[in-house]
Amino acid sequence: MLVDHLVELGHDQIAHATGGAGPNADARRDQYLVAIKQHGLQPDVIESAYTEEAGFRTAETLLARPQLPTALIAANDRCAVGVLMTLARRGVEVPRDMSIVGFDDSSVARLPFVQLTTVRHDPASLAAEALTALIRRIEDPDAPVVTYQDAPELIVRQSSGPRRPTL
Repeated sequence: MLVDHLVELGHDQIAHATGGAGPNADARRDQYLVAIKQHGLQPDVIESAYTEEAGFRTAETLLARPQLPTALIAANDRCAVGVLMTLARRGVEVPRDMSIVGFDDSSVARLPFVQLTTVRHDPASLAAEALTALIRRIEDPDAPVVTYQDAPELIVRQSSGPRRPTL
């Protein structure tokens, strides 16, 4: 969903800051890789984690490169905010110079001075479904296995925009 959004905005150099050993980090990285390849783009994976400090380190890694990617997908909003704040302090304008997007639609993503494009999902609904399946399994050990996935939603805010013009 995030790769599609950024490609629609003209981005063709889209990096991904991983969630390290965090929950679902591998799945988020794998989905990034699938989507990037579907668009015929080159993957650019930066090992990171689900913290603002990891976002700071990710931004420092990007700033050490000869050229920034046009966009970055962080594995979660906390990492994305760490990247965004570090880039802003170093004079990189988001989204003009680089778009930044996250995942989770955390409360920080909605702050007026952050306005992070992100993906919203419903962990409370997921937990309720898991609890229902667990109770069903306890009551009937032969009950069929249940798979549940909530439908995520792309929330577009001010941290993503059209690809910067090449100079």
